[in-house]
Parts: sequence; C-alpha cells; structure tokens
Amino acid sequence: MARSHFAPRAGGSVWPWLGWALFVLIIDQLTKTLILGAYHLGDATPITSFFSIVRAHNTGAAFSFLAQASGWQRWLFTGFGVVAALFIVWQLRAHPGQRLFAFALSSILGGAIGNVVDRLLHGYVVDFLDFHWAGSHFPAFNMADSAITLGAICLVLDELLRVRRAR
Repeated sequence: MARSHFAPRAGGSVWPWLGWALFVLIIDQLTKTLILGAYHLGDATPITSFFSIVRAHNTGAAFSFLAQASGWQRWLFTGFGVVAALFIVWQLRAHPGQRLFAFALSSILGGAIGNVVDRLLHGYVVDFLDFHWAGSHFPAFNMADSAITLGAICLVLDELLRVRRAR
C-alpha cells in the first residue's frame, strides 16, 4: 500500500523546516521593509476594487487586540512570540518526519518571529495587506500573519487526517 503524502515518517531532519521558517521570515521582513520605505503611515494604493496596499501599524495582537493599551502589550506579545518559537522548535525537533505537521509549525514559526522582530525594532507590527468590500475592511495584515494563518489551517488539517488514519 502506498504511503500517504502527508503520513508521518520516522526520522527526518529539522533543518528543512527551520529553512522554511527562515524563508518565511525573510519574505515577511523584506515586504515590510519595502512598505516602510515607500509609504507613510496611512498611505494606501488601490490595487483592485476589493484590495489595497496600505501602511498600518498594529501595537496590539490579532485584529488589533489591546492596541490601545499603554505599551506594556509590546513586551507581552514579544514574550508570547519567543515562548511560542521555543515550543515550536522543540516540537519540530521531536517530529521532523511528520511533513504536514512540521510545515504547519515552521510556517507559524517564521511568522511569529517576523512579528516579534517588528515589535522589537519598531514597537508595532507593520501591516499592509488591506481587503475591503462594500465599505467594510478586514483588518490589515502582513506576510507573517498569512504564514501563521496557513500554518493554523494546516494544523487543523493534519489533526483531521491523523484522526481519520486512526480509525
């Protein structure tokens, strides 16, 4: 019987997964650097009727949670990011052969580190992808957020596949 593409494999190396996380981090920081160099805070360029490139600063977490706090949240979210990164590396070292699981975690790792770098360098996360429809805007986000979301979706898929294989 053929092995599933997403089935766990014994062994494997953590390095390809750390390489993917590094790639995500580089793309994230490169795109944010381009935005910081080309846009002032609040500037926007419409691309389509539902998508714009903007420059936004998020001092909070997802959906600007705690963005209006007095500044302590910068260190709280930085700490969460560092703890999450350490936990993810530990999990990647323990399960490098579980390809979908490791891809998910390494995507989250690259994104989490990208946002931690922003918080340390700027005191906020640089967001620039703005989707909108009929006057409503989804909160602006960035490549790190996209990688974290992709990773979360892949974690759910991995668990569903794991449960299905266990039956």
